This record gives sequence, C-alpha cells and structure tokens, in this order.
Amino acid sequence: MEPKEKAALLPEKPGVYLFRDTAEGVIYVGKARSLRSRVRSYFLESRWMDAKTGSLAREIAELETIVVENEREALALENQLIKRYKPKFNVMLRDDKTYPYIKFTAEKYPRVYFTRRIRKDGSLYFGPYFPASLARRILHFVHKRFLVPSCTVDLTRTHPRPCLQFYIHRCLGPCVAGLTTDERYAEAAHDVKMLLEGRRHDLIKSLEERMAAAAEKELYEQAASYRDLLHTMEDIEERQRIAATQGDDTDVLAYHAEPPLVAANLFHLRGGRVVDRREFYWEDLEEFDATEFVTSLLKQLYLDADYLPKMIHVPAEFEDRELLEDLLSEKAGHRVEIFTPQRGSKKAILDLVKNNAAHSFEQRFRVLKPTSKAIGEALQSALNLVDEPEHIECFDISHLQGSDTVASMVVWEKGRMKKSDYRKFIIRGEEYNGGNGNSGLQISGRNDDFASMREVVTRRYRRLQEEKKTMPSLILIDGGIGQLHAAAVALEALGIINQPLASIAKKEEVLYVYGQENEPIVLQRHSPVLHLIQHIRDETHRFAVTFHRLRRGKRQTKSVLETIPGVGESTARKLLKEFGSVANVRRAGVERLSKVIPRRRAEKLLQELQRDKSSC
Repeated sequence: MEPKEKAALLPEKPGVYLFRDTAEGVIYVGKARSLRSRVRSYFLESRWMDAKTGSLAREIAELETIVVENEREALALENQLIKRYKPKFNVMLRDDKTYPYIKFTAEKYPRVYFTRRIRKDGSLYFGPYFPASLARRILHFVHKRFLVPSCTVDLTRTHPRPCLQFYIHRCLGPCVAGLTTDERYAEAAHDVKMLLEGRRHDLIKSLEERMAAAAEKELYEQAASYRDLLHTMEDIEERQRIAATQGDDTDVLAYHAEPPLVAANLFHLRGGRVVDRREFYWEDLEEFDATEFVTSLLKQLYLDADYLPKMIHVPAEFEDRELLEDLLSEKAGHRVEIFTPQRGSKKAILDLVKNNAAHSFEQRFRVLKPTSKAIGEALQSALNLVDEPEHIECFDISHLQGSDTVASMVVWEKGRMKKSDYRKFIIRGEEYNGGNGNSGLQISGRNDDFASMREVVTRRYRRLQEEKKTMPSLILIDGGIGQLHAAAVALEALGIINQPLASIAKKEEVLYVYGQENEPIVLQRHSPVLHLIQHIRDETHRFAVTFHRLRRGKRQTKSVLETIPGVGESTARKLLKEFGSVANVRRAGVERLSKVIPRRRAEKLLQELQRDKSSC
C-alpha cells in the first residue's frame, strides 16, 4: 500500500509518525494530536509549495506510526526517536559545548574528572554546573584540599615514581607504593563524594570530629589541616546561602540564521546575572522555519535535561508551548514557563542574546580569528584537559615504503607557531619499546610507524629530562589510536605519567585523548578548535615531508654518482657544486667535465650515466 493511501486509514488519535526512504532509513519523525489529519497533510500538493515539505514528501517511501494515550506521551516519544534515528529532515541539536558535570569514578582509588558526557559506566555524575568554570573550581578545590586527582595513570599497578601532581600537593600518590594507604585514600574519596552530593553539613561535622580526635592524640599538624579545610567548607556554605536568595533562574534562547548556516545562543541567568552560555551551530538547514526550529531545539534541550529552570524566554511563539510547559513542570517538580518577551528588561535581554548569536555566527562562519585565550579555553573544553594548553608539541612520521624514515616536531605556543623550536629527527631504527610487555597498553598490529613514534618521543623527552626542562601542556600525535598508544608507551618508559596526550586521525579528523579513547571527539568542520588542530597537524606533516624529500634526494644523488667506479664522495661533491645536478652533469659533455676531473674519468662517467638514465 502506498504511503498516501496508508495515511488515509490512520486513526484520529495522538501518536508519533516516522517517514522512511527507499533504503528504509528514517528521514523524519513527528508527533500529532491526530495522526490521520497530520500525516495526510504531507501528501496535499498545496503544501508542496513549502520547499522542505515538498522535498520530504517526494522522498517518503514508507510510513510507520505509533499510537499513544495523549499528546504528552507523543511529545516525549518523538524526542526519543529523533535522538535515536537522527533523521535528516528534523532539526538536530549539534553542540560543541554541552553541560559540564563532575565524574566520580567507580575504582579502588576513585578519581574525579570534568566531563560533558554522561555514560553508563558505573561512575557517579554530579551537575550540571553553571558556569562551566564552577566545575573546574570545584575540581581544583578537590585536588588541593582532598588530594584526589584527575589523571590518566593506570592505578591497577604501581609505578616507580609519581607524577608532578604529587610533588605540588594535589594528589595522594596511590600510583606509587608507600606514599599513601588504602584507608587514607578511601577517607579522602568519601569526603569528596559527600561534597559533590551536597552533604556539606555532614562533611563539616565529620571534619570537626576528626580534627578533635587528631588534637586529642596531639597530632597537631593533622588537626591544623582539618581546621583549614573546615574554614574553607564553611565559606562555601555561606556563599551557597547567599546565592540561593538572589532570585529565580531563567534561560534565554535566540538565534541568527542565514540558511543553510544557523547559530544559536542559550544564556543561563541566575539571580539576574548571566552565569554561563552555550553555542549551537548548523551548516545544513537549507529550508529554515523559525517555529519548527525553536520547537525542536527546546524539546531536545529540556526533555532529557537533569536540571530545568523556572523560566525560558524564546524569540518566537510555537504550537506546543503549553503542552511542553506542562510536561517540563511535571518533570521538574516546579512550574516551568515558556514565553516570548515583547517589551521591558526581559525583551532587552532577549535582544542581547540575539546579538550574541549573530556574533557567534560571524566568528564561526565568517572565519574571524579568535584570540589565543579564547582558542586555549575552547581547546581545554573540547579535549577535557585539566589546564588550558599554552604549549603544544606535535609529531609526525614520514617515509616512502619504509625507506628514509624521518620525524618532525613542531611547536604551537600562546596562539602562534614557534618555528625556532621546531625539530627534525632521523629515525635510527633502534628499538624503543619502553618495556611494552608491562605497559598495559595494546598496540594492535606490527607497524614501523609505531616503532618510529616510540623512538622519536623517547628521544625528545629523554632530552628534556636530561636538560631539566618543562614538559608541554599537550603532546599531539598525527595518527590514530595505534600511534597514540605508541607515544604513551614511550612516555611511560621514561617515567612520565599523567601527561596530556592526544592524536588526530588523518582521514576521519577524529580526536582521541589518551585515557578517554572510548570517547572519540568529532568536531564540526567550522569549529575553531578543529581548525587549530588541523593547522598544527598540517604544519607538522609539511615539515616532515620536506625533510624526508631532502633526505631522499641526497640519498638518490649519492647512489647515482658514487656507485660509478672511480667517483668517490669528494669527486661527486665537486661535480654537483660545479653543475648543480646529475642531469646537468650528463648534459655537460666531455670537454666541460674535463675541466673538473681528468678526461678519461669524464668519458667513463658519461658512459655510465648514459647507460642508466633511469638512475637519476
């Protein structure tokens, strides 16, 4: 049965409909108060004047519907199916910056991480935090006061020495035997968990008891550390009380569209102040409908959100406003209002967000150069780095079918390439396996590129250790997971652990961060962070290829002249200095060559060169 005929037989009940193409892929998901009325409307030729509806209707090959009890159920189901199938005709939420959370891992020695992705991995997730800097401040507090780290170190085995974080008193050092005890670490982890759960009163009471016990045992230094921690906790508690009395929270959404390019901004206002913002970008919205855009965005933003504000301001009215308000209010446990301000201070804030959306559009799509500070912060956020990177070193390997293998290293520092620090390496072929059998890393396959990467990383950072120089903020590898793990093996063999390390796969442009390989990062093609990483990677590749060609050229020149009997290194160098190339030597003739070398040798040389022209 044709989809048009099937639509006429649908019930007059609420539900969700899915349109499929000839390949049985879902191309659109929608919800309806009456399935029959809504779905039949797509096949009315009068609606085909709308470009999007016409394009969609022409691709419909199959129709599927799901009947539900009411519109609210339809709204929730529609959102779930859109996220599952990602249909090309629906407006999909694409986001370089999602809500920030703190991840508390389920390990023998729990660790805490800044993350924007929630996964079902047994870990506890706390948040979201507004602004994102609040999550980082909390993590800094956890590192400094409780000494529970955010690191990539394998804590299932011991290491010969700890990383820098232990020496600057931001970690208890569970990676090295004897630096802490299981009981001490468990106590610190339990305190962090209480802090993140919001049980600050219980934590303060526990700290007071431990301080009193330490003082009673005359452990005055330990008691003093508990006292300092108590003062900090009480200060945090007071700030929370002040923040809680400063007013209702509001989210404000606005956009700037020049189809197919669209930029949207979402501002979070707490206590009348802007505390955070999110930016969204689309590159393929050929047919842009403001009402559908706002509706789709709100559903995807809030129906699955862990936190809901009391008010949401939007730039356009839409059909499902009251239905969405009721659903969000029920989910939040308080009234959630959605409306479009027309005048006054609320309209002024909406206009401010619109202006910021236009500015975001300019920055992303007009290719305005962001500041080095903005790029550093964006890179830190995209790669989930603990600190903002200021110094990046990037490596690449170059060879031709395994011959003349070389490596390059380029340096990016504070917004620009630092050519004075570039380095070239001739790969010696020495085995730098870094004790691979004990590393715990799996480097699949046998690949000379991996061995070359281990060698160059070992040589570079062994030298930095010998010269007592600082490690870079980030090491970037041109390659995939195999090259990333090869570099990690080399660093670990040198005793360098918890070093920020990432790679970029050549074809897919996918980023892998060491320790988070199961969460590959795919950035939009207009993302300034992707542009920066591509620029650094391309510069590394250019530098490596240039050096490789130079090496190969020297080897080929040497093989042509110096393999001829009677021509040694000195004679070859003399000829090349005089004539410039092997081809010019061949064209010079006996008379001209005789002015540089003896005539009989010149004649023999020309005979050999003419016999094997392909050698040049």
